[in-house]
Amino acid sequence: VGLRDMTTEEQAQYDKDLAEWNSKSADRKLAEIKRIRLQKLQETDYLSNSDVVMPDNIKTWRQSLRDIPANHTNENAYNLLLARDSNSNLTNSIWSKP
Repeated sequence: VGLRDMTTEEQAQYDKDLAEWNSKSADRKLAEIKRIRLQKLQETDYLSNSDVVMPDNIKTWRQSLRDIPANHTNENAYNLLLARDSNSNLTNSIWSKP
């Protein structure tokens, strides 16, 4: 398939769409953080059953996960939360269950 130059109108629309996409980067990152957070909370939900005593360190960790949106409010913080190592493991200590 051959490529062609965009018309002025097409380029303007492309630039507008790209700017809109880029402006929502933080929103996409926060959504991913919330997805990961939910997964981590679900992994320890069994500890909140009435017949189980949840250790204090798990309670504190779960609360810190719930507090992420309030305590991390910009894209730089989101980048740190979403950082991964060469094996695609999240590297921020907040994700590590005590």
